[in-house]
Amino acid sequence: MFELVNDLVFLKFLHSLNTELNLTTGFTWLIIAVILSMIGGAIGGIILAGKDIGYQFAAIIGSLFAPAGVIPAVILGLFILNLLANH
Repeated sequence: MFELVNDLVFLKFLHSLNTELNLTTGFTWLIIAVILSMIGGAIGGIILAGKDIGYQFAAIIGSLFAPAGVIPAVILGLFILNLLANH
């Protein structure tokens, strides 16, 4: 674990996530957003429909439908950030 934290390539990649906007960092932010939206969708599904259709099924449905709104929003946001950064 400590080898990964002290790895120069990994540290450079983490720094580029904060400072640069290129294809690699954009794809990484998209994956992070999808994972977080799936977690949030599962929690929301459990809260909203857990008693009606079952907690496990509500979590599955919530985690599948949540990225449907997040993916286009993140792609559009990264596109706008890229346009603003270049001008």
